[in-house]
Amino acid sequence: MTIRRAAIAALAGFLLALTAGVRLPAQALARRAATLQTLRIYPNFYNGQPVVVRAALERGDARVTLVDGDDRLPAFAKQGIGGSGVQEIRGEVWDIGRMAQDDSRFLGYDMRAVLGSDLSVSWPKPGQVIALNVTSVAEAETMAAPSVRNLALAPGRYVDQRVTVKGQFRGRNLFGDQPQAPPGADGRREFVIRAADASVWVTGKQPKGRGFNFDINSRLDSKRWVEVSGVVKWERGLVSIVADQIEETSPLAEAAPEQVTVAPYIEPPEVLFSAPTMDETDVPLSTKVRIQFSRDLDTSTIKGHVQVNYSMRQARERGEPEPPPVTARIGYNPGARVMEITFDPPLDRFRIVEINLTDGIMGTDGTKMKPWTLTFTTGGS
Repeated sequence: MTIRRAAIAALAGFLLALTAGVRLPAQALARRAATLQTLRIYPNFYNGQPVVVRAALERGDARVTLVDGDDRLPAFAKQGIGGSGVQEIRGEVWDIGRMAQDDSRFLGYDMRAVLGSDLSVSWPKPGQVIALNVTSVAEAETMAAPSVRNLALAPGRYVDQRVTVKGQFRGRNLFGDQPQAPPGADGRREFVIRAADASVWVTGKQPKGRGFNFDINSRLDSKRWVEVSGVVKWERGLVSIVADQIEETSPLAEAAPEQVTVAPYIEPPEVLFSAPTMDETDVPLSTKVRIQFSRDLDTSTIKGHVQVNYSMRQARERGEPEPPPVTARIGYNPGARVMEITFDPPLDRFRIVEINLTDGIMGTDGTKMKPWTLTFTTGGS
């Protein structure tokens, strides 16, 4: 296959990663505090999830819109649900493009009004129209002292301010609380803290101090709590605290997160891109293979599930009983969601290399990645 055709194949794989998903049986999920911006940016993560947002619910003709500053999101809300001003709005996130036009959940709604006249001619694509199916509305609590929940619901109030909050240590997103790592993450100095139905990232400092040293890649310390001080950032829909001080603390007295029974639609991890690309030829012997994923991987599931070999078929065509071994080192950068494979010594000349990601690799939320294969051929230098 030519490099151009390989690039087309890579693009096709990328599009497949955006549309593939797994329908799971109904289960109880914890409601998540979020912003309208976050729901729009990460539809794969939030689709089918119960959430709570802080916004105003505006009605106009047959259309309902949630408004939070400059952010707006279409909503489904029965008559009688709503109020005036900013409220705490609970509901289930719907990625309209992933639902059938005749879905029974749309009965009683004017979909032309909900979607807007510009989308009434054709059904939206996945990720194009994100809406909230509103189930209840409550008076919004007054934003007093900063807390994990207040930061998650209304980060704009605290951006660039120094805050001190308490939260339960959740490792480097080991429980899938967040859709992805924050911008600039390096995989070593960022972790998630959670309180009640909300979570935020902590960056810039490792979770250790006087009398404690937590492992961001282990769940062993996930019942412990920390008090974090630092400056609030809100980038790409992700709220984080750039910490300058971390201390272990006692748990907050709080209600358990609300459990909601839904049938979630969760995207499994997929390969978005690889370099070299599939079936690329004349690849340098000193190449480094880079594989980027759509979701954060559970790093503990990578070991033993990455196979790197020369082609057995090619070896037999050459009259060899078996191909020579390949010495490969597997690395993973959680911040970029990139696996890097390096070779020492360099690869052999004119060999077909096969890389197999086998069954068993999982995302941080427990969804299993489908097996994946990359083949390419080395050149003469």
